[in-house]
Amino acid sequence: MAKNQCPTPHIGAQYGEIAKSVIMAGDPLRAKLMAERYLENAVQVNNVRSMLAFTGDYKGKRLTVMGHGMGIPSIGIYSYELFNFYDVDTIIRVGSAGSLHKDLHLGDIVLAQGACHNSNYGVQYELPGTYACIADFDLCRKAAESAERFGYRYRVGNVFSSDSFYTENAHNDKWINMGVLCVEMEAPALYMNAARAGKKALVMITMSDNIVTGEAMSAQERQTSFTNMMDVAFDII
Repeated sequence: MAKNQCPTPHIGAQYGEIAKSVIMAGDPLRAKLMAERYLENAVQVNNVRSMLAFTGDYKGKRLTVMGHGMGIPSIGIYSYELFNFYDVDTIIRVGSAGSLHKDLHLGDIVLAQGACHNSNYGVQYELPGTYACIADFDLCRKAAESAERFGYRYRVGNVFSSDSFYTENAHNDKWINMGVLCVEMEAPALYMNAARAGKKALVMITMSDNIVTGEAMSAQERQTSFTNMMDVAFDII
């Protein structure tokens, strides 16, 4: 597929219907919630595979919100097409994660400065070593400053991105010993795609459960109660 040849196999929007800045969520219904809550004059620009996307205005700036599905392969496909075929410059993922620490509570925000992982996504680049998946520093700094202005609880640091949600040998204690804050499933593909395309990306995640204490939000709470990190994402993008 040639550059800017749109629609793509997975996104039905025409070129120009997606803004240069995109906020993504795993659940497409969370993207719909963001469009309704934050955007003016929002127009649905994608419903292929029910992966909803909306473009509208936020405080005078044109933005797109879109779902990305679950897991590294899914966000890998959508973010690659957005960066490379729709000329998107910036993607912020707002998602959920499982806390690995007793003092990282439900509702707390983590800014994923880096992402450890067990994925083979980076094999395609044939690098002579292990690639360190990191966020755009400017976005991460702005997000931390924004969270402080809002008064939201947040941490900045390393996360672990897993290819499996259900696993027989999670080895969470080993990640805890290395100071990893939480477990999620998407950051490395987004960060690698951004790096390869020369674009910007940040993963911002809210603790929906605590793997140590067993606390957990309901599915409905996950869908509707993550507005703090959304406030930050819209504030900085």
